[in-house]
Amino acid sequence: MLQPLDDLPPGVIGFEAVGEVEADDYERVLDPAVDAAAGDGRIRLVYVLGDRFTGYSAGAAWQDTRLGLTHLKAWDRLALVSDLDWVEHLVGLFGWMVPGDVKLFGLNELPRAIDWAAGDGGVA
Repeated sequence: MLQPLDDLPPGVIGFEAVGEVEADDYERVLDPAVDAAAGDGRIRLVYVLGDRFTGYSAGAAWQDTRLGLTHLKAWDRLALVSDLDWVEHLVGLFGWMVPGDVKLFGLNELPRAIDWAAGDGGVA
């Protein structure tokens, strides 16, 4: 499931993956939020894959791929927050394919990730 993150700055959407993420989680939760953000002009997303995340269903993996192809010009910043090694490897291999800027943060850097996604603080 995808749980919304609370107390985000204006213009930033955020979710934490908890348990197994299903295709339905994208359709009910993430897609509408991304569509709304794109309607406002730019998508700034904080996405947390922490200790409570157990994986993606096959349908969710496809939805994740498809999500990156929607609203190509509206993607501004994607802050991935995780300590999972495979996430770091995927960002290293495929981060250049993600529209907009993508940056990986450790779980202990969530506030910094939110600031970066919002465009605050000049985090490089």
